[in-house]
Amino acid sequence: MDRLGNMTGRLLQNLNVTVTHAQLTTGYPGWNRTNETPSFNRLYFIDRGEGKVIINGVAYYPRPGQIMIMPAGSIQTTETSPDHPYTRYYCHFDARIGEWPLFYSANKLYISDAADPDAVRAVFTEMISLFQAEGFLSSIRVQAALLNLMALCLEAGGYSDFMDELLHTSDQGKLAHVLEYIDQRLKRPLEVEELAEQVHLHPNYFIPYFKKFMGVTPMHYVQLKRMELAKKQLSYTGFSISDIAEQVGMELAHFSKYFKKTTGVSPSAYRSSTR
Repeated sequence: MDRLGNMTGRLLQNLNVTVTHAQLTTGYPGWNRTNETPSFNRLYFIDRGEGKVIINGVAYYPRPGQIMIMPAGSIQTTETSPDHPYTRYYCHFDARIGEWPLFYSANKLYISDAADPDAVRAVFTEMISLFQAEGFLSSIRVQAALLNLMALCLEAGGYSDFMDELLHTSDQGKLAHVLEYIDQRLKRPLEVEELAEQVHLHPNYFIPYFKKFMGVTPMHYVQLKRMELAKKQLSYTGFSISDIAEQVGMELAHFSKYFKKTTGVSPSAYRSSTR
């Protein structure tokens, strides 16, 4: 996996999405809005009709059969024909990596042609129905539907550089550098002061900064990545347990103890369960 793909995977482990509204609507007055800046994202599937969307001054003309994401924080104007208004499946949603908004203030509309409009319509219909239901299973399926629709939109629209753009903003780029630094040095001791130095922050500021975006403290994250590497080595290689302990920068006794504390089983038992 290349550097960008590796960092993307690390960040997306902390992706959280929440649907706050889901509906099928046809009509003229409810669509027309001028220079709104909502704090939530909008995801649409246009079923019928014609109109226009302006995002940060750039005009788009969504057609039936298209999916689009209108990012939170962007300046939005929407217009539709009174004689042929849009029929639209849509949801409002929040998407964050740690505390980073995934789409906030993006400077464009994400729009694509649905490869299978009937399938997209079916996913949206299920989402709308489940959104009205109660229970954690419904909530899980609503989130799954949203992730599916987001992926369809970004993939079909050719937005392969989406995460690249995200990683090149200031805070994201700094954190990506720290995550890469950790990945390359799991075999040796790491201290929080050393990690803080990579982004020129005092450790007292770096620890809450890191936790804000990754959900755990820097040293907890280091240990999690060491255990992740150890699991892969136990499952897919023939290295001895002592060799694997060395590969993750830990003494054998400490590694065995920490591994069992983290997973509930010893390294040898874990290896046996994956063979």
